[in-house]
Amino acid sequence: MRMRIVRLVMLDAGIITASVWLVFLLRFDFQIPEMYVWMLPWAILIHIAVYAAFSFGFKVYNNIWRYTGMRELLQLLKVSALTLVGVIVVNLSMHAVVPSYRLPISIYFAAGYVFLGIVGLRMIKRLLNDGFETTGAKDTFEGNLLIVGAGKAGILVTKDIKHSRFKFMHPVAFIDDDTSKQKLEVMGLPIVGNRKFIPEAVKQLDIAFIIIALPTAPHNDLMEIIEICKSTKAQIKLMPSMTEILDGKMAVNRIREVSVNDLLGRTPVEINTEEIRENLGSECILITGAGGSIGSELCRQLAAYRPKEMLLLGHGENSIYLIEQELRQLYPDQKIQPIIADIQDVSRIDSVFQNFRPTIVYHAAAHKHVPLMEMNPVEAVKNNVIGTRNVAEASAKYGAKRFILISSDKAVNPTSVMGATKRAAEMIINDQNSSSKTVFAAVRFGNVLGSRGSVIPLFKRQIESGGPVTVTHMDMVRYFMTIPEAVQLVIQASVLAQGGEVFVLDMGKPVRIYDLARDLIRLSGLEPDKDIPIVVTGIRPGEKLFEELLTEEEGLMVTNNYRIMISRPQSVSRSELNLVLGVLENLCKRYEFVPSSYQIKKLLKQLIPSYSGFQEEPQLATHELERIKSEVHAGI
Repeated sequence: MRMRIVRLVMLDAGIITASVWLVFLLRFDFQIPEMYVWMLPWAILIHIAVYAAFSFGFKVYNNIWRYTGMRELLQLLKVSALTLVGVIVVNLSMHAVVPSYRLPISIYFAAGYVFLGIVGLRMIKRLLNDGFETTGAKDTFEGNLLIVGAGKAGILVTKDIKHSRFKFMHPVAFIDDDTSKQKLEVMGLPIVGNRKFIPEAVKQLDIAFIIIALPTAPHNDLMEIIEICKSTKAQIKLMPSMTEILDGKMAVNRIREVSVNDLLGRTPVEINTEEIRENLGSECILITGAGGSIGSELCRQLAAYRPKEMLLLGHGENSIYLIEQELRQLYPDQKIQPIIADIQDVSRIDSVFQNFRPTIVYHAAAHKHVPLMEMNPVEAVKNNVIGTRNVAEASAKYGAKRFILISSDKAVNPTSVMGATKRAAEMIINDQNSSSKTVFAAVRFGNVLGSRGSVIPLFKRQIESGGPVTVTHMDMVRYFMTIPEAVQLVIQASVLAQGGEVFVLDMGKPVRIYDLARDLIRLSGLEPDKDIPIVVTGIRPGEKLFEELLTEEEGLMVTNNYRIMISRPQSVSRSELNLVLGVLENLCKRYEFVPSSYQIKKLLKQLIPSYSGFQEEPQLATHELERIKSEVHAGI
């Protein structure tokens, strides 16, 4: 920094010396009289000293040359004008002391040369920085760029592209909806039309890239522009929104790819952070499944409220280690306890509760992969049903204030083992709520983008490997939500819980999986069915064409957060629930693969009449069916 300022002062001193000398030469037709020769060094030194004083006073040397703009030019003009006045005052003072020191008035025109020289030097640097120096640009050129938004953000993007890693893009035009800007130019680029002209502009100008530079645009407008851009062959990029900039997630000039999140058309989640802080700030919070996609995001967001202690419980040591290290780096003062435990181990879970006495429990541990659980129903029951019961009973036994189950829309009218076990888990916590001081509630939502086992990472891997992208059915639709917003609403719902509720999150509009696959291919800069084929493979066991968030008998009540609603599902008698759970646990212990799978599904059907994933198998011996019935009634 110090050496940079020294270099700048020396350059300016050189420009001043040359300017004053040139004015002397021009004034005297390049023959400076003897009586003025001795005044020349003094005139130069006075000019340098006065200019340097004003430059340091106005912090001219703190500016970065390559970003010189109107503000900096006005600053230099002000310094030059004050320097002229200062030089006149000093020279007149010198004349008063030394009468022979008297400069011709025309010498003061040196101030103009000084201003032109110093500004010129800075503008040369600026012009070189703005892209007039094109060395190497041709080697990396890939295509023409269309910028949507001819405001300050669009100008900033254009400047950044001309002197950054984005030299492979060649800006050729702007799009802007402001009618007063049409047919004008910005930074030498024409504004060719409004958003409706985008497809035509792409064709006429051979556009390979589109950057949407509208950080303050309303969400609906942004979605409409993205939809228009998607109809073209161009690769779409975005300038970050003001929310991302203010949150510190993205720099203002950072251009990013359009993500699947941008295509969902969801408005930002609004939560009451103060209410949450008041409720969670002094609690000991246990998160089961803390290493999973939902569990780890719960940990991140809960840590921001600075609870008294956080217990990170998980079965996989790797994932727990990673989230623990991340939290310790982000929140070094937060008390964190990593716990490696299996929720199926009732004695271990009891020991955890006895030692740490958590007051708030978020139960995110679960098996959630539908086809895998269809093939392994024993494991689905052991984890999702028996494991949930273990944690719920320990919560009630040791006086936890709240227990929040992370459930799924697949629990509604389930067609899969996974969905049925999640519905059984809801029944367990509803039963616990009726007999415990602990507040038990569940939060039900659909698919989350980017979670382990979800369709988005699968599609991305398939695209990276060259395809094909596999879709199970052309008409299959799903609700989608980002992991952060799902967790935000889970935390808010946990504060609203009074006991016995199933909170249903507003999932927005369902998305057709086939359209999602096409969008992901397009966002990768490729053409669906041309560069990457899409293959329909057929519905897998346990899958639905569409998901539901409520059963027919469930009603909805609103909360003070319009994105969260409350349903109260019908409960099952405790005797029947305990009977079926006892038999399920017994079957899981025996682990006879084929008969156990059949019996487990039959028992889930008995517990959940709306479960349609069970089919009678007449080929099984009659005595086998009778044995199942007797076990259910005997409570084995």
